[in-house]
Amino acid sequence: MNENQWIYRQGNKKKKGILILILIILVSSATIALSNAPSETTVYVNTDGSGDFNCDGTDDQVEINKALAYVAEHPELTTVHLKGPNTYVISDSIFIGSDTVLEGDSTAVIKLKDKADWPEEKPLITQIDRSGIQNIIIKGFEIDGNHDGNKEKGRGKGYYNLIHILNYKNIQVYDMYMHDSHGDGLKVVDGSNVQFYNNTIYKLGHDALYIIYSSNVEAWNNKITCRTNSGLRVYNGNQIKFYNNIISSEGEGGAGIEIQKAGSSTVMNDIEIYNNLLYETNTAGIWITGYGSAYSKDSAKNVYIHNNKFYKTGINPGADWAGGIVLNGFYDTLIENNLFDGCYGAAIAHKEVTNEFSSSGSGYTTIARNNIIINTQYSPAAGEGYAFYNKLKNTHSFVLQKNCLLNNAGGNYMNASSTSDTEADPALIEQLDKNGSSVKNLPCADALEVGPQGMPYEIDEQDIDMGQEEGLESKIKKAISKMVRFVKNIYLSFTSGILNDENLKIALPSVVSDNRLKEESPNIAYRETEYMDVGERQEGGKYREVILFDLNQMDETDSIERATLSLFWYYPEETRPKDTILEVYRPEKWCDEHVTWEVKETETLWQNPGGDWYDKNGVSQGSTPYATMTIKGSDLPENRYYEIDVTELVQEYTSGKYENTGFLIKARVEDSNYIAFYSSEWQNKDQRPKLTIEYTGK
Repeated sequence: MNENQWIYRQGNKKKKGILILILIILVSSATIALSNAPSETTVYVNTDGSGDFNCDGTDDQVEINKALAYVAEHPELTTVHLKGPNTYVISDSIFIGSDTVLEGDSTAVIKLKDKADWPEEKPLITQIDRSGIQNIIIKGFEIDGNHDGNKEKGRGKGYYNLIHILNYKNIQVYDMYMHDSHGDGLKVVDGSNVQFYNNTIYKLGHDALYIIYSSNVEAWNNKITCRTNSGLRVYNGNQIKFYNNIISSEGEGGAGIEIQKAGSSTVMNDIEIYNNLLYETNTAGIWITGYGSAYSKDSAKNVYIHNNKFYKTGINPGADWAGGIVLNGFYDTLIENNLFDGCYGAAIAHKEVTNEFSSSGSGYTTIARNNIIINTQYSPAAGEGYAFYNKLKNTHSFVLQKNCLLNNAGGNYMNASSTSDTEADPALIEQLDKNGSSVKNLPCADALEVGPQGMPYEIDEQDIDMGQEEGLESKIKKAISKMVRFVKNIYLSFTSGILNDENLKIALPSVVSDNRLKEESPNIAYRETEYMDVGERQEGGKYREVILFDLNQMDETDSIERATLSLFWYYPEETRPKDTILEVYRPEKWCDEHVTWEVKETETLWQNPGGDWYDKNGVSQGSTPYATMTIKGSDLPENRYYEIDVTELVQEYTSGKYENTGFLIKARVEDSNYIAFYSSEWQNKDQRPKLTIEYTGK
């Protein structure tokens, strides 16, 4: 072989090597590209034309439903993916079928349109086949219930539930952000196997998770801020586990966790609640109740509550069911290794919330052991601040073992006792200040390590430590109160030549309830609408309002200098044919849960439809109001409060002359003069009704 041939062959080998290397690179690149390519089982929805289905920001449920229907029709497909950052505005429900994943980027938002005007029980997301569904996953995106864009509907009435599934098996909802709705986050009825986890839920119109006649349910690692009802709720369900959740409120809503049994048809004997943080809930941290017709002992027993932290639960001063755990109607409930710190009314209480939640039978027993209960606080409605409070002593009893108790304002026991409970050791309390470091030799040591496991959380003391003395008023109101007091003192010092030695004070009592009375809907209780209205409108008849403020913080020896009722007018933004003269009367006692145009409480009619009242002269249905305010027909809302001097009526209440039944507000002449004000349900706390009391205390 000559030199030229050798060079030629070597060149060919080099070329082949290069070609092989290029081929390897191409094959590798193709493999990597294929591995990173979107799954062929996924259908994409977008807004920029790149999706398999593309939306335009109007009636976007049409394209989303087409995508879901396409997946349902092709067994090889499994998933509809919503691309972000996009907001998909829907004007009708989204329908998902069995064996389907509806997922999205975290920046993908499903939003209800403004003024949707849907009927009750029409949800944003539901199933294609109402007869049943199985194996669905909803994950990863945001649902905006657009509460403010649909404020003509009431919260908690079945409007605009975000996800509603029935007759189901195997559902997972996780990694979702759901907020600002009129109804439930996930409502499931008649089925089994639900997993609800890693979700952030903010201010829904009912429950974050509502389980009805269902079993095998788990909810964990959710962060929930309640607004109208509870965070996690079970009604006649079983095999339930709620753990590692953080549940609070911002001065609204009900219990953090709610367990309800009605009647004898369902067994509830396998429910476990553990490692949750419940703080600043409006009423009880956990509320458990059986009610209705009689049921067997074995059908309502063995709820197990352990290793939870209850911190300042029950901040609503007007709620009888404030506290840590409030329960009735369940047998052998076991409460152990929990930490209760600063709860209002009572840490653990046997109570019936209302006559509606009354349980038949007796012999109900609650076992509480190895819990730390400290700093329980007074509540005007819920109790003096007991560790254990048995308000149902004829039918319920406590078995108390080795609980550690300290600094409970009302004492440790009311209608309860223990021979093994101990006063909390100072060393144990010191450990609480060190974030619960374990000290195994101390009693109740297990209760030092409670709350969500592996889920970071912090409690902002400044936001929470609002107390009940001033109710649920915001920091802004408190600051304004202090400023007004300061200015008054300065003014008095200049006008009288001396400092205000009488110590003029300002009280801002919280609203217990405000309820609309509507002539055209005489048997419907309106207690959760965001407005209160008076006068008459052609299409709706007459409207009146009853409103009750908590005056328990006032003492009979306090001298009321002035009391002002302030209402923020928001509708209508047009002139009216006639002036509206508002009148304030003293109503007969009424039930905030059930009051309507026809009834003042369940099965008890008003003698006069629209409300029974007394005027300032004590005359029944008299025409001399305690206070009046005129809004001219030509006036328009001015984005401000309108004030009514109700000093005389408040004086009569605080002096003990009459029981506090609140105010009945009506128009003097109810004819074409309709006006609406924001109610206590309105989300802007600075526009809700308020009562400002200026007084001197002895």
